Order: sequence, then structure tokens, then C-alpha cells
Amino acid sequence: MSKAFTRENDDAEEDEPAQAPPLPQGLKNYITPAGYQRLKDEFDQLWKEERPALVKTITWAASNGDRSENGDYIYGKKRLREIDRRIRFLSKHLDNAEVVDPAQREDCDQAFFGATVTVCGQDGVDRTYSIVGVDEADVGRGWISWVSPLARALMKAREGDSVTLRTPGGVEELDVVEVAYRALDK
Repeated sequence: MSKAFTRENDDAEEDEPAQAPPLPQGLKNYITPAGYQRLKDEFDQLWKEERPALVKTITWAASNGDRSENGDYIYGKKRLREIDRRIRFLSKHLDNAEVVDPAQREDCDQAFFGATVTVCGQDGVDRTYSIVGVDEADVGRGWISWVSPLARALMKAREGDSVTLRTPGGVEELDVVEVAYRALDK
């Protein structure tokens, strides 16, 4: 086989993109308390449970002798690199997070971070979106990142306002039906 199709160092760490898109330079990493807790729980589970168990398996596999054909060792080391990469990602994001509780916001009729906004599109259908942190965005649940085009269009809007959403598919007018601040579930 040609050297062009082989990796020189199987232990070389590959730079994979993080699961959440990077935050634009200079912006704070806002996150809701529930989102922060989810990240913290994942970090604790990886750091305190998965990683120590995997290190035990790798140590056992390494003691079996020849490592070049030892599947437990090879795949264990690969999984350990993945876990360590995720731990670094979570650690960085938890350290830089600024927790903002939408339930603590009182008497605000404008949409800001943490707001749950109901809009009516040109099709007459009401849709509800919660503006959350980059690390907790989930379109299926209606949670949109505060740096997304839709969230930016909704920022500072009040009930009864019309906002313009510019997308690659065109321009859409959205009428703001309701702006509320409430705790988001996990």
C-alpha cells in the first residue's frame, strides 16, 4: 500500500469541530441555568465515571502484551481521546459561561436573552421560540441560539411589533404575538 494512504501516527489528535458553533469573537457565552446544569452533568459524568472506567480497561488491555493488534487497547485509546476532547470543550464553555435566569426577569415586554417569543408568520401560523445560549440551542424544541438570525431579528421587539427576518430563502415578516420570561425545562 502506498504511504499516501496510511497515517504516520495513529495517536495524533485530530481537530474535530465542537458540537456547538463557536461564539463570535468578543461575545459573552450566555446560558440558562438548565443549560448550564446539562453541560455540568455531562462534564461530571465523563470526568468521574466514563473516563476512569475507560482508563482501567486501557490499563488492563496494555498489560496483555502486543498493543498493535489489541482491539481493546486501540479502540480504548481512541475513545479516551474523544472523551478528553469533549471534556476540554465542556470545561472551556463552563468556565466562560454567564448564567442568565429568564425566570428572574420581571416586567419586561421586550425580547432579550431568555425570552420565549410567540410569532405569527405570513402563513398565519403561530410559532413559539425561546432565545437560549449557543450550547443549548435545539430547533426541535423551539430553542434558538441568541446569535441566530431569527433571534437577532426578535431582539428588542415588543408584543404587536413586526420584525423582518432575512434568510437565504427570502424576506419574511413576523408579527410578535407574545413575549414572556419563564424557566425553561431540561
